[in-house]
Amino acid sequence: MLGRTVSIDRRIDRRAELSEFLRSRRARLNPGDVGLPDYGGRRRVPGLRREELALTAGVSVDHYVRLEQGRAVQFSEEVLDAVARALRLDPTECEHLYRLARPYSAQVYQGTGKREPQKVRPGLRRLLESATDVPAYVVGLGTDVLAWNQLAAALLIDFGTLAPHERNLAWLLCHDEGFRALFTDPVAKMQDIAAYLRLDIGRHPDDPALGTLIAELCRDADFAAEWARHDVRDKTHGSYTYRNPVVGEITLDYETFRAPDDPDQALILQTAPEGSPGEAALQLLAAWPQTVTASSTAP
Repeated sequence: MLGRTVSIDRRIDRRAELSEFLRSRRARLNPGDVGLPDYGGRRRVPGLRREELALTAGVSVDHYVRLEQGRAVQFSEEVLDAVARALRLDPTECEHLYRLARPYSAQVYQGTGKREPQKVRPGLRRLLESATDVPAYVVGLGTDVLAWNQLAAALLIDFGTLAPHERNLAWLLCHDEGFRALFTDPVAKMQDIAAYLRLDIGRHPDDPALGTLIAELCRDADFAAEWARHDVRDKTHGSYTYRNPVVGEITLDYETFRAPDDPDQALILQTAPEGSPGEAALQLLAAWPQTVTASSTAP
């Protein structure tokens, strides 16, 4: 398996990221979607043309071209809002656009070398330690798994036996066939992971460790295909169905708890409705003789 070499500075090109993001959002729309006539004929590129998007947003073509090319121009909130509405961006995508287009107001990596190891917030650690009957873990920047409980290790993978650079959800999904096989829909999981990482890139476009991680992950053809979609999502709540070797197929809901002043760390709790097969499976998994490394924090 390949490890991450974070000493190599592979920072994300913010201008290229902004340009590709806007082009990918334009490609989702057709003239009819925004009330423009479609005169038929084959288009050289899918979706709206730049001129059509500028017309829909009510901005000059030159102004929009400057935005899409990431030129060093301070775009007003009015322009960005108009473009976001024309592109029909959701709130998470709008936030991503603002961070890329206005880096002076974004949280950016200020250092020049390797990022310091992430540390679990004390409050999140206490919440994790209080979760004894459901799988729980703390995810940091770049989908690093920073802490976990015994049930999370039993459900997913024994994080305590992994090397530090392997305790990363994206890395495991691309490099560990057993971990990928845990998900009944690994494609959907890959889509989610790529979209979460896009959000992290928007928050920290100059972080060299993130750039290095993305460069390595894109060597996996499946991840590279999802990364090229430029989807952006925040991990909030939802459900996954797993194929656990002990309890078989199990569907769990997840909830994300993120501190407002530190969006780079989140506590993930996985639960099942009362009386459901998932709850019974969790109880069986909790009672099973464990050989996993029970750890409330990474060593």
